[in-house]
Amino acid sequence: MDYFNYPIDSKILLRKKIKIKKELLSQNSNFIEKRIAVLGGSTTNEIVDQLELFLLNYGIKPTFYQYEYAQYWQDAMFGSEELDNFNPDIVYVHTNWRNITEFPTTASSREDVDILLENTYHHFAVMWDKLAERFQCPVIQDNFDRPAWRLLGNSDISDYRGRTNFISRLNQRLYQYAQEHKAFFVNDVDFLAASYGLDAWSNPLYWHMYKYSLCLDAIPTLAKSVADIIKSIYGKNKKVLVCDLDNTLWGGVVGDDGVEGIQVGPEVPVGQIYSEFQQYIKELKSIGVLLAVNSKNDEENAIAGLNHPDAPLKPDDFVSIKANWDNKDRNMQAIASELNLGIDSFVFIDDNPTEREIVKQANFGMAIPVMDKVENYLKAVDRNGFFEVTSLSADDLSRVEMYKANAKRVQLQENAGSYEDFLKSLNMKATIREFEPIYIQRIAQLTNKSNQFNLTTLRCSESDINNMQASEDYICLYGKLEDKFGDNGVVSVISGQIEEKSLHMCLWLMSCRVLKRGMEDAMLDTLVSDAKNIGLEFIIGYYYPTPKNGMVKEFYARMGFEKVAEDEKGNTTWKLDLSSYEPKNPAIEIHR
Repeated sequence: MDYFNYPIDSKILLRKKIKIKKELLSQNSNFIEKRIAVLGGSTTNEIVDQLELFLLNYGIKPTFYQYEYAQYWQDAMFGSEELDNFNPDIVYVHTNWRNITEFPTTASSREDVDILLENTYHHFAVMWDKLAERFQCPVIQDNFDRPAWRLLGNSDISDYRGRTNFISRLNQRLYQYAQEHKAFFVNDVDFLAASYGLDAWSNPLYWHMYKYSLCLDAIPTLAKSVADIIKSIYGKNKKVLVCDLDNTLWGGVVGDDGVEGIQVGPEVPVGQIYSEFQQYIKELKSIGVLLAVNSKNDEENAIAGLNHPDAPLKPDDFVSIKANWDNKDRNMQAIASELNLGIDSFVFIDDNPTEREIVKQANFGMAIPVMDKVENYLKAVDRNGFFEVTSLSADDLSRVEMYKANAKRVQLQENAGSYEDFLKSLNMKATIREFEPIYIQRIAQLTNKSNQFNLTTLRCSESDINNMQASEDYICLYGKLEDKFGDNGVVSVISGQIEEKSLHMCLWLMSCRVLKRGMEDAMLDTLVSDAKNIGLEFIIGYYYPTPKNGMVKEFYARMGFEKVAEDEKGNTTWKLDLSSYEPKNPAIEIHR
């Protein structure tokens, strides 16, 4: 829906929220459901309504807990039967500068201010600790915006007695806490207020009349920011940025104007804008975003344009380049097939509204931002929050190289005499071990990102994964796979709960980039061995169908399980007798 694209039309979202909610619920039957506790230092009713819309748009169906106005600290510290029974998956603490109870005065000494800062920080930090301890779930905390006035004028930001200075120092303590606690996330209200316009954002009428900490029209902007964090935590980020070329990555048409005639680089002002946009896109690679080209162009001209000496982006930055005269929706399908990724994980940028509409009408579910003026291109990608970062694993940092290595594997497969010969030629080595702290972040990430090879689609936070690993009632294994072309990183996760003589599978998933290489066989061989070692007799597997995981509908049957139950929704239960299990022995060297 275009309601949710940057720039947000707040008036429509506020006025038509009931209608929009109905539309969202009718268009999607595959929501993941999450319980979200909103603890507010100000009124949160409209914030919750708008947050619900953005989460539904991201495929997350929320249930909310709200408590009395300004009781956030007491609620967090001492709990309540209602909140404890709610058992949230996410806690969002919505506070603002007015919730800081004491500020320095002009009579305060440096020592007075330092003590006050420490006491104020401690007031919030003990609350965050208590929330994490009680619910073991991610906590999202607003940082502190600044008042729309400065008693000391410009010195208010630099003088230790200034209120703005105090808020800035308090925010720094908050950021330090976030760096030290992986399940703690900062919603950058300070940036949102500055971007929106501080005078408008903090219009005092809304505080004194309704106890809203921001103006009504800004609430969708705040809600979107929180929703971006939540959808990132639960693996709803986009993965691929697909770019048009002419008048999108540079000014002009390379086929008509020649390489020397396109606008990119320092020579002309508009070229500088395109160059800055290209540099931003190039930096997206560093957070694991894959880049691709989909352009109506002769390939020779496209490559020449990308090799412009002043262009930050080069052909090697892209994992796929489709420069031809085919329809762009067909090219999009080809790119998705090459990368083995769902096309709904793509973002498509193109200056031409007709081309955007053609791809949109194909109903791929990809994001297609409006690209109206070149000076707004960067904001159109950045402000939409497609690639919101809540964690950066080693796999994220090396994802581009992994996909390039995968292309070499595909080429090797095409030239191999048989598929068995191809697998042997890869010289594959798997490391399969119990969950380890260094990989917890990646394991949680996989549970939220893997959709096709995912039998239960259970979405887990890092806290959930840690709890499984710490329990004696679970067997938890991760699998890494490397071959002669490189390290694929952690690609498979399984977890099962022990009940009497059986292991009931909670998680079984694998990255699609290693499909059909025997990794699933290696994981099952290892799982069966570990289950037998502790005296288990059966493994019970579960398959819960979604629109995306049909490829594993018969996975358990292929692995030797017997189907023992199926309901009207297609949910199936499978059973493996460990006494009769024969190891698969794939062409993989396994290390424990």
